[in-house]
Amino acid sequence: MTDALRVAAAVIVRADGAVLLAQRPPGKPWAGYWEFPGGKLESGESARDALARELDEELGIRVTRAAPWLTQSFVYPHATVRLEFFRVFAWDGEPVGRDGQALAWQRPDAIEVSPLLPANTRVIASLSLPPVYAITCAGDLGIATQIERAGRAFEGGLALVQLREKAWDAGRRAAFAREFVPLAHRHRARVLLNGDADEARALGADGVHWTSKALVGAVARPQGLLVAASCHDASELARAVALDVDFVVLGPVLPTPSHPGATSLGWDGFARVVAGTRIPVYALGGLTAGDLDTAIAHGAHGVALRSAAWPAE
Repeated sequence: MTDALRVAAAVIVRADGAVLLAQRPPGKPWAGYWEFPGGKLESGESARDALARELDEELGIRVTRAAPWLTQSFVYPHATVRLEFFRVFAWDGEPVGRDGQALAWQRPDAIEVSPLLPANTRVIASLSLPPVYAITCAGDLGIATQIERAGRAFEGGLALVQLREKAWDAGRRAAFAREFVPLAHRHRARVLLNGDADEARALGADGVHWTSKALVGAVARPQGLLVAASCHDASELARAVALDVDFVVLGPVLPTPSHPGATSLGWDGFARVVAGTRIPVYALGGLTAGDLDTAIAHGAHGVALRSAAWPAE
């Protein structure tokens, strides 16, 4: 898309999770619509430099921490736009509409202003995904221990889990799910089953998580479920994007004891693969919650954790 108008867009995230939206002023295309702040790149300017300049000019703030996130392309009647989104986590100053535009802090799960620019639909949906995606390991821990540790994690705010017990038969997996899924739902956490859509629905899960093999064989995403996929390289990520899954996990980023012979991407390799993607990507492999900031700085939405998600204490 060489003729697209490149725009740096800012998802400014307040400490309470609210994000800042701005209303397009009269005289501009789509006047009155709400959008994330930002503006087009000048000749020779990087997206990150454009972000800093635009937020200074439009809002009077100086960015001190920002990370690349999603890239969305949209064809408007007046232009084809490539929006390069950054999440902005820290800044100096208080945002003010210097061009006379109205501003509003909004919770991503309860947007009250309207109408929104259509290019922001995917971004709003992606903001509902938490920073940590946990993966069960009841086969290693035992069911009782997994349930006990999960309850503690949910109380601590864990909100997204993959039920991944592929070595079990369907009956044992169903028995575990009958305990695990209601426990998650009592804490308003969502559960994706590593398996197929029919089994996910039967077990009351909120979504399905495809293995990379299932991803290659899929022809369409199931409707009415969250859909995630495991990816190891750029071609698998492109396949996931083509099938419009909600998010992916990509790895291994670092060496892992469970896959000692696997080639790890490293953080630079991870960043190269995810650059420019339009769906959220969780970093996976050899990580702990302490790696979250590093993952975000390299373009990840967050981290996917298996054993590290369920500490004994």
